[in-house]
Parts: sequence; C-alpha cells; structure tokens
Amino acid sequence: MKKEIFIDGPYITLGQLLKEEAIISSGGQAKWYLKETAVNVNNEPDNRRGRKLSDGDKVEIPDVGLFFIRSKQESE
Repeated sequence: MKKEIFIDGPYITLGQLLKEEAIISSGGQAKWYLKETAVNVNNEPDNRRGRKLSDGDKVEIPDVGLFFIRSKQESE
C-alpha cells in the first residue's frame, strides 16, 4: 500500500506516524515495534521513534506499506 501523509507542522515523528496510522495502539509501543521491525526512512534503516519526518521523506514499513510525507501548506 502506498499512502501520502499530510502534516500540519514542519515535521511528524516516526512514533507519531506509527500511532496515527494504527500500526501501534500507543506511543509507548513505538520503541518495541521499531526494535523488532526493519523500518526504512529514505531507503536507510532507522529505529528512532523520535526521528523527525518532514515534507518529501519516504517511510517503508515491511508488511504495512510505503508512506510519503507531504506538507499541508504546500498542497493548498
């Protein structure tokens, strides 16, 4: 699945993305999820729940999908 994620501010954290997309049920699960799942940000492995994702970033989560981060300000 490919999906665009529109953000209001300058960034969203990787942990927030996981929670908003219902991949995890609470923010506290992000640390454990990222330890066990090989998530790629811009084609590089990353397991930091606080990783800031901004306009143009691409997040690939195995068995879930590909997410493209887009700024709402630029899309209006």
